[in-house]
Amino acid sequence: MTGRRLHRRRGDGLRLHIFAMLTSEVPSPRDPELVERLILDLLDPELKGHALSELRKKREMFQNLALLLWNSFGIVASLLQEIIVVYPALSPPTLSLGASNRVCNVLALLQCIASHPETRTHFLQARIPLYLCAFLETDDKAKQFEYLRLTSLGVIGALVKVDDPKIINFLLENEFVPLCLHNMTIGSELSKTVATFITEKIVVDDAGLAYVCANADRFYAVGAALATVVTSMVDQPSKRLLKHVIRCYLRMSENPRGFAALQTCLPPQLKDGTFNSCLRDDPSGRHLHQQLLVKMTSGKKGGGAGNSAGRMSWG
Repeated sequence: MTGRRLHRRRGDGLRLHIFAMLTSEVPSPRDPELVERLILDLLDPELKGHALSELRKKREMFQNLALLLWNSFGIVASLLQEIIVVYPALSPPTLSLGASNRVCNVLALLQCIASHPETRTHFLQARIPLYLCAFLETDDKAKQFEYLRLTSLGVIGALVKVDDPKIINFLLENEFVPLCLHNMTIGSELSKTVATFITEKIVVDDAGLAYVCANADRFYAVGAALATVVTSMVDQPSKRLLKHVIRCYLRMSENPRGFAALQTCLPPQLKDGTFNSCLRDDPSGRHLHQQLLVKMTSGKKGGGAGNSAGRMSWG
């Protein structure tokens, strides 16, 4: 049987499945025939590249695209195949811009699945975020690698937008914190922003804060990455990024050992007025900044334990 005939037979069954989903109680996209055709095309090697590009561009049109992608036979496997095939081009770094754009189209569809409340848990249970680790570990600063890291961070960022301890525990157990710190250090401003946002969401969770403050090495690794971000903003400050950084420091200060450590390792730029002009027209940012300064100068941690926090040390 030729590949085209096999694709046609598979497509007949998949078409019926997609039709059933599009006519269910789930809100329909504006053009059900278009999404049906594009999803079918993901199974055809000759049409897949165009289908990936079109689905990424039009994904906001299709309200139930995540459900269709996840529940259609062979589609998720087809997307993961696109990720795996570029691994050899990561080291040594030979990835082309075209190949990077194609994988980024795949990652955008995975982000769609990660964002949807009915597919998010399945996405996590299938451990699909682990396929992105190889991208997040890269350090080549060429734009094709930066796009890859940024879009991968977008998938993880979509997961943590929902306050779910299971998501945080998954990220902790699979060492995503070091990957975020790596991207906070080497990435563009946008990558730094997303990576710092993910770190913030992790430390806001009680398990995440306990993980970061469990030993000195972890705490100072996070502190060093945050300090690098602060230094990178001296000449070109970003309100959004700065507020994520401040929220991280505020949360870390709620741990007694973290509070004691921050007494000596908080970046001087956060204390000497460097960012006053940046936050002048941002009331929420000014409030966060002032809250951090007051906490650090008052000698009291978040829980009000007093100066005794300064005498605590890691075991």
